Amino acid sequence: MHPDEVAVRALVHAYCERLDAGDFDGVAALFTRGAFRSPAGTELVGAAAVRRMYDAVIAYEDGTPRTKHVLGTVTVTVDTTAGTATAQSHFTVYQQTPTLPLQPVLAGRYHDRFVQVDGQWWFEERMVRPDLEGDLSQHMAPRG
Repeated sequence: MHPDEVAVRALVHAYCERLDAGDFDGVAALFTRGAFRSPAGTELVGAAAVRRMYDAVIAYEDGTPRTKHVLGTVTVTVDTTAGTATAQSHFTVYQQTPTLPLQPVLAGRYHDRFVQVDGQWWFEERMVRPDLEGDLSQHMAPRG
């Protein structure tokens, strides 16, 4: 596997690992040079905007959202000449809380674009495409 493909795959996985760990600042940092596009089409540009979105995630006593993101079918295409890459992956989010038994709460696809700046890969855009939704009541706080 080409080193650039390895680096891009690492970003795809880092998003899930940081989110499950409750490292919302770390998740936001992945978008320092990029944007997050919500299922509703809202575009959040830059780390600060992405970080504000994660204020709606419910964190439990251990500081995490008590989730586990499982990735599958990760496909990466790198254009080394242009310094760009794309990735598509399927995800399933499981959650278990003190009052919610272990269950899948969301499944869908990530459509990602990446850019290489000074030898380092960054998210340029992540678009989330949910396909199936379960009980999200203990995952995201209602906005009001």
